[in-house]
Amino acid sequence: MDSDRAARMRARFESREFGMPPPQTHHAAAVTIRRLRDAADAAAVLEINAAAFGKDAGPAAMTFHQLRLNARDVVSLVAEADAGLVGHAFFCPVSIECDTGLIEGMGLGELAVRPAWQSRGIGGRLTLSGFDILREAACPFVVVIGHAEYYPRLGFEPGSAHGLRCQWDGVPADNFMVKMLDPDRMRAVSGVATYRDV
Repeated sequence: MDSDRAARMRARFESREFGMPPPQTHHAAAVTIRRLRDAADAAAVLEINAAAFGKDAGPAAMTFHQLRLNARDVVSLVAEADAGLVGHAFFCPVSIECDTGLIEGMGLGELAVRPAWQSRGIGGRLTLSGFDILREAACPFVVVIGHAEYYPRLGFEPGSAHGLRCQWDGVPADNFMVKMLDPDRMRAVSGVATYRDV
């Protein structure tokens, strides 16, 4: 990625209100998608993870938490209702080393909704809002490690169909997926997708 493109992406990521859709109503409960703003939001995200996943949140949740607090080129979104924050999505940098050089994109590292608010389309709205922001920031792809039946509903495809592999050998091929935000830039790209370390 050239320096000008990287600068444009960084500027887009740091915009607090860029690309946010208008609030929508679902089941008489208004939920607004917005950027994570402060430490109080970050603490609420940890609570959402614990409520949604329990012990399965594991050490990865703290890794993403450190990136959320310290990295500038991440996208951290929350779903806010009258009752407070009810869901969140976190996108962090991922790179692919290929014959044409290093291609930088993003990974959907976390997507969680409080149990009482699940099955209302909130996770989908968070994800699609993230796609809008990343597409406008010239991000060419998003990868995810997740449920092979859920994520294709949001436009993800198996990474293997595009010659992409996860950096961790133990991840089943069906659970490693990619969403192409710029298919033209990704047409000849293949290789191993690597998440940034904290």
